[in-house]
Amino acid sequence: MEMNASYTSFVAIGDSFTEGMSDALPDGSYRGWADLLAARLAAREPGFRYANLAVRGKLIGQIVDEQVDAAAAMGADVVTLVGGLNDTLRPKVDMGRVRAHLEAAVERLAPSCKTLVLMRSPGRNGPVMERFRPRMEELFAIVEELAARHGALVVDLYGAPVLADPRLWGVDRLHLTDEGHRRVAEAVWQTLGLPAAEDWRAQLPPATAPGWAVRRADDVKFAREHLLPWVGRRLTGRSSGDGLDPKRPELLPYTPSHS
Repeated sequence: MEMNASYTSFVAIGDSFTEGMSDALPDGSYRGWADLLAARLAAREPGFRYANLAVRGKLIGQIVDEQVDAAAAMGADVVTLVGGLNDTLRPKVDMGRVRAHLEAAVERLAPSCKTLVLMRSPGRNGPVMERFRPRMEELFAIVEELAARHGALVVDLYGAPVLADPRLWGVDRLHLTDEGHRRVAEAVWQTLGLPAAEDWRAQLPPATAPGWAVRRADDVKFAREHLLPWVGRRLTGRSSGDGLDPKRPELLPYTPSHS
């Protein structure tokens, strides 16, 4: 991509990662990498427009049904699609159906925008995620294949060791912190061919590991407050996004998130 690329509009679609969890603002709403990227793009382009249709908990089939056509109709310069990871984290998943949904999404979105951006999502180090890693890597292989076929860009967050560092993940161990989202915004910015502000892959400084008692207390709290409710939703087919609307459903001139 050229370093003088101009982008006047941006539509983000997907799930909680693109909605912005766990980059919480003081009013309880979420910001996240897409809002951060939009703010930077808006600073370069007067009249820049932004929509974010992502809703937490959405499976790739729901993203296709509820977000893809709306995003394609907006005719934005940039569209980002990140989806499928929630499917891989379910007790059972049909990866053939995941592939079919992703293909449908990319085939609809690629002709509708100037630049389609896909991602290999970040994966936190830890025992819970190891169980799902083969599925995740199968998903990311599909993403690479579709990007090559349709001329989309791919942001390889999964291949950046720093984004596996537990210090960049929230207390639920499923969503990035504000610093993690900031690095993702920089990664997408650079993938779009815009001048780098920093090395988003730079490792965090070494830290002293917490003692066993602290780790044990954190694990118990995580299991009680986050893991067990998450497992319950997976087993019952419920979603944390049930009944929620997108935070920016229309392609409108950019305004900052509430602070």
